[in-house]
Amino acid sequence: MSYQYRQSVVQELMQHGIKPDDHTPPELAHDFVNDLYRYEIRALRQQLLDGAFPKTEYAPRVLALRQRYPILGLHLRFWTEASAAS
Repeated sequence: MSYQYRQSVVQELMQHGIKPDDHTPPELAHDFVNDLYRYEIRALRQQLLDGAFPKTEYAPRVLALRQRYPILGLHLRFWTEASAAS
């Protein structure tokens, strides 16, 4: 299967170190970005528990982190322009 990613999606993915080619399933790229986000949110929670910052700063930091991953809010069907069997 061949995938043609939207340019805006490729730009978002590249911000997270992901450069999908025309054979990279969107599900795989999504899972990778989601795993990165989950890693960062867990690390942020651990920092809170370790006392690295006060609890009042946690919510704003979570919001800032979410804003770095807007691609996760885009449904997979909108990640590609068209697909065709190769």
